[in-house]
Amino acid sequence: MSEEKTPHGVLGPLAGFAGRWAGGGEGHYPTIDDFAYEEEIDFSWDGRPFLTYLSRTWAPGRARPMHTETGFLRAVGGGEAELLVTQPTGFTEIHRGPAESGGPGDAVFAPEQLHIAGSPDAKPVHGVRRRFTVDGDTLTYELWMAHADTPMTHHLSAALHRRG
Repeated sequence: MSEEKTPHGVLGPLAGFAGRWAGGGEGHYPTIDDFAYEEEIDFSWDGRPFLTYLSRTWAPGRARPMHTETGFLRAVGGGEAELLVTQPTGFTEIHRGPAESGGPGDAVFAPEQLHIAGSPDAKPVHGVRRRFTVDGDTLTYELWMAHADTPMTHHLSAALHRRG
């Protein structure tokens, strides 16, 4: 297989994100009680210069579904990538920034929010900031959110491990 057709050849530093990840996280926010959750994230690659993104969360023990979001993580050139996310709560996000890798088993993507838009019935989310890190077989992420009258505040952190 030529280098161009390998995940690293096509995706560059995003290749480290490719795969299925599972684990757990914790959430907190000034307007709600702290909580724990289980999560699966799929970054699927079909040979094109992007990963299809799907995140699903459950209450511990998979007692009930909690949150789902989907989108794409795509290489845009110049060492940058974009994350496009759609949420069933009625809003979409576009983030862009440098994607960095020190080798095949690590990557960091900490983009800036470019745009957030909501439907007329969407929850009043005014901003989201995300940071993803891959270190070997562990994916960690942090998420901050501005919602209603609450300014940008840390909301979620999780550690997931590569499955299969």
